[in-house]
Order: sequence, then C-alpha cells, then structure tokens
Amino acid sequence: MPVDPIQLTRDLVNIESTTYHEGPAGVFLHSFLEGERYRVERMPVEQPDQALTPGAGEGERFNLYAAMPGVTPEVVLSTHFDTVPPYFGCTEDDEFLYGRGTCDAKGIVAAQVAAADRLRDAGVKVGLLFVVGEERDSAGAREANLHPRGSRFLINGEPTDNRLALASKGALRVEIRAKGRMAHSAYPELGESAIDKLIEALHDVLAMELPVEPEIGPSTLNIGLLQGGRAPNVIADKAEAHLLIRLVGPSEGIREEILRVVGDRAEVSFSLDLPFVRMRKVGNLPTMVAKFTTDIPSLTEWGEPFLLGPGSIHVAHTPQEKIAKKELLEAVELYYDLASGLVG
Repeated sequence: MPVDPIQLTRDLVNIESTTYHEGPAGVFLHSFLEGERYRVERMPVEQPDQALTPGAGEGERFNLYAAMPGVTPEVVLSTHFDTVPPYFGCTEDDEFLYGRGTCDAKGIVAAQVAAADRLRDAGVKVGLLFVVGEERDSAGAREANLHPRGSRFLINGEPTDNRLALASKGALRVEIRAKGRMAHSAYPELGESAIDKLIEALHDVLAMELPVEPEIGPSTLNIGLLQGGRAPNVIADKAEAHLLIRLVGPSEGIREEILRVVGDRAEVSFSLDLPFVRMRKVGNLPTMVAKFTTDIPSLTEWGEPFLLGPGSIHVAHTPQEKIAKKELLEAVELYYDLASGLVG
C-alpha cells in the first residue's frame, strides 16, 4: 500500500522528540522504514555533556539513512526529526494537523517517505536521510557529513510553503560574558559590575551596521538570552548574553567587528557559524528566500542542495504549529517531480 503521509505525520507527532531526546521517534521511524523494505542504518550521534548543556538527554540518539539494498542513490531526501520544546501531541480538524513538529519537520519526514516510495517504484535511485539536532547545533548533520553515500543531489526539507528556496540565511551564534567584582550595592565603588560592562557592550553591538544583500535583505541580530548577577543588593560579578545573527554573506567581517566593539569589557565566543547559501532555480516551481538557517551548510558531501517543504515557518516554534493536509499531499508530488527531474 502507498504510504499515507497524513497518518505517518500523526504517528510521528505523537512521539516526543525534542532535541537530545530523539531516540523513541528514531526507533519508530527505523521500524517503519524497514516495513517499507528499505535497508536502514543508524548513525550514532553523541549526547552533549549534561553539565554544559542544560536539558541534554541520556538515551540513544542517532540519524537514520535508508535506501534499497545495494543501491547508491542519485538523490537523497532529507530533513530532521528533532523539535523545539515544549512538546504537545497531535490534534486535527478537517483541514489541518496541529502539534509540535507538524510542519517543522515531521510532516516533511512523512511527505518525503511517501515521495521516496513513488520514486523507488519509478526506478529512481533514491535515499532518505533523517537527522537529529537541527534545532540546536546541527550535530546530526555534521555526523552524517562524515558518511556520505555518493548522491548527486540533496533535497532538504524545511517549511517553505512548498516553494523552492533560492537562498537561505546563515547563522552566527555569539556568546558575550563579562566578569566583575562583588560588593554591597550601597558601596558600588568597592565592586565592579559585570552587568554594567555587558549592557554597555551590547549597546555598541546593537549599533553596528550589518551587511545587506540587495536580493535577499539585511542581516538581523537578536539578543535571545540575557542573564547575570546574584541579587538586587549585590554588585554583579558575572553576566552573559547569547546572540544570534542571521547572515546574508560571510561571517568574518561581523566577527571581527564584534570583537573590536566589545573590546576588553567582556569575553566573546562564537559557538555556531553556518554560512549563507544560494541555490538554483529549477523548472517552473515557485520560489522564495529562506530567512532561516538549515542543515544544508553541514551536509556539503551529500550533493547539490535544494530546499523545499510544506508548511509555514511563521507557525513553526509556536503554540499554533500546524500543517494543512492538502499541502502535505501536494508536497509528495513536488518532491517526486523535483527528484525525478533532477536525475533526468
């Protein structure tokens, strides 16, 4: 029987797989793909140190690669099956499926599995690659890049409203940590406020001019985490901020400018640097520019990349996450047409 992408989405969404806790969803998907006659391989992905990464899990964690026995794929369909928190299961009405991962990216997993079955039956040498960790650090993609399978093309899935992306922004994650000296707040002259240093540094970072790409738009900067100090009546001895910059070009100039602007007021580290990516147009598919970052920069050994998927990025990572059932079915057709067209 053909794979039902709507039912497969329901099944996947009803298994929690927030980043670092992807094991149960991976076990289910492994069994499902074996039931579809694929040879399935697990690529172990290391759990981070729990002391350094709050929320890190303890269980088994792995990517999945599937293809027919003995087949070297020409095209690989790929996405991730980890999700952001908080987890909530699948509900639905006549038009939509709702739940964490419906559009980012378990619905995409289901559409790709359904499309791969059709491609396989049409004689296309196709593979499937489903990875963990995309929502945090692309750890699964980086591991997969050490084990390519010889494919010429990689079709990566993220919510693009079923439009082919011509570019996706890069990402630069910046951590700024200031140190001070504690003192009683009634005698600030006896201490040195790390929070004051950090605020001053962040003010200057926010005033930086970021690059603009005429066809893509501007780089953007978000201060996503800010913390420090001990109590209102204590001069703060430590403070830190975590920033994410969406890149429309190389990161080198921005990194140098941040280091210059912050100076000796704080320590700066760069924990993630994924480049801006351009991709080519194919046929008459509608197109878009993705302002978000994907696993594509970490999967360079899997072939020429393309980015396409059902669902809207505007509801991903929100309590209103959903995907239209009609759009899921349309995605199956689009993946089939794109993959078969690429291999000729």
